[in-house]
Amino acid sequence: MLFRSITLLVGLIALLSACAAPATPAPTVAPTAAPQAGATATRAPLPPSAVGTLRVVVLPITDVVPFYIAQAQGYFKAQGINVELVPVASAAERDQMLVTQQADVQLTDLVGPLLLNSQSPRLKIVRTARTPFPNNPQFWILAPKDGAVKTAADLKGKEVAISQNSVIAYLTQRMLEKEGLAPAEIKTTNIPAIPTRLQLLQQNQIAAAMLPDPLASLAIMQGARVIVDDTKYPEYSQSVIAFRADIVANRADDVRKFLVAYDKAIADIRTKPDQFRNTLIEVGRVPDQLKDKYQFPPFPDPRIPTKAQWDDVVKWAMDNKLISAPVSYESSVDAGFVK
Repeated sequence: MLFRSITLLVGLIALLSACAAPATPAPTVAPTAAPQAGATATRAPLPPSAVGTLRVVVLPITDVVPFYIAQAQGYFKAQGINVELVPVASAAERDQMLVTQQADVQLTDLVGPLLLNSQSPRLKIVRTARTPFPNNPQFWILAPKDGAVKTAADLKGKEVAISQNSVIAYLTQRMLEKEGLAPAEIKTTNIPAIPTRLQLLQQNQIAAAMLPDPLASLAIMQGARVIVDDTKYPEYSQSVIAFRADIVANRADDVRKFLVAYDKAIADIRTKPDQFRNTLIEVGRVPDQLKDKYQFPPFPDPRIPTKAQWDDVVKWAMDNKLISAPVSYESSVDAGFVK
């Protein structure tokens, strides 16, 4: 596989969503800091959340901005719950905090809960957080501006840089299959660090890369060629809010209160986005080159993933031998918090 030497260095480079050290947190964030890029997590174990408190692990991505707004605007407090936002450096750290019951809530995707629930139900998805909207993708497959790849067909047998065993891998396979490539024609190389993928793309050292926003927008601004984005196949792409299963079972009222405050933050984003622009820039780790242009993405009305969406991720995970038995929709998605 190409760029093997580069993949050995990924632990030294910050990730934005999987392995990135977060930016300086907003003033409303709980003071617990995430480890620096490339460092082994040294966070002292946190005690379980007290009754009436919900601890949310947050990656430095746009999708979590409503949590920060709800915190800053006092919406959680108004609902009678105390919410702690705990920045983490990686998806692995985020998931570990849920498994060890050091945290209660996370922003994730369908692949994460599926893998965590493969042995026993640990997480319950209660809300879709983001989905692609027309003219507002979440993920792009991009090719270098001076590269030979101009269409998805040009990627037959060529390696696309991804993060393996993740939603990035899932989306890459499904989107390229929809573009006409057979599974055997889809080749990938594991470059987990998002900034590394961007750099390789900029240097024309890879045929293509799957990138999320905002770095995808930066790459496009610098001339990267769009091969396909998830607005063409929105059924495959979304982020979700998931709670520990025991929290949903035993503290359903706290979950409802959390979502009421979350919905108030979404309403603020829709009606007065300029008021919260600095939060978007800081929390979303928007590059300097984009700060004057980057806008809030649209957030969906309350909904949950469909059974068909869940079952397709299960099928993908089974086909790729990530799980040995199907995980049911009912064990992982709770429809009781969507009106």
